[in-house]
Amino acid sequence: MFKPGSRLPDLSSASQPARRRCCAWLLAGLLGPAASARAAEDFSIEASHQGGAVTLHVRARIHARPAVIWGTLTDYDKLAQFVPGMKSSRVLERRGLTTVVEQKGFARVLFFSYPIEVTVESLESPPDRLLVHVLKGNLRQLDGGYHLAPVEGSEGDCLLSWRGVIEPDFDVPSFITVPLLRSTFKEQFLAMVTEIERREALAPGAQ
Repeated sequence: MFKPGSRLPDLSSASQPARRRCCAWLLAGLLGPAASARAAEDFSIEASHQGGAVTLHVRARIHARPAVIWGTLTDYDKLAQFVPGMKSSRVLERRGLTTVVEQKGFARVLFFSYPIEVTVESLESPPDRLLVHVLKGNLRQLDGGYHLAPVEGSEGDCLLSWRGVIEPDFDVPSFITVPLLRSTFKEQFLAMVTEIERREALAPGAQ
């Protein structure tokens, strides 16, 4: 989701101490926002390096009805209202269960700002699966999706998960891209959970 507006500095010719200082500053900025993110019940996130991409597996237990969760995930034109870093999200085309969405925004790390401009294809399989694939923009790769499942033995709880692969359109070491995407995706996923819980509380028939 991230293409630098101004490229990361070229550290190839810098001294080893200078490279270490720069990397330390970057990691401090990346990990800070994640540490202060809102905690959701039974929330977990895993991120790992895979070639030039990062694999992510995120999940949270939510007390909300499946219809409310599904309605929030597919409310494409309003995502920018509650997803951090997203400036606009609008539907370009609908073809049956396939929706093409243009999204713009930004991600920031210290004094770097990364514009986000992508067009994604969302394949809906209601009521429990939503697959996403990038069509064009400043992502080399985006393949993943949401999955929704009821929690057995609970009263109205659901498990919402996202699993996929993301490859940014800039070349930096994996020890920077992994915490960067982990921190950003954590913040955005938890914002989605917060909006789902807000809508559940306001929905007719909410307990």
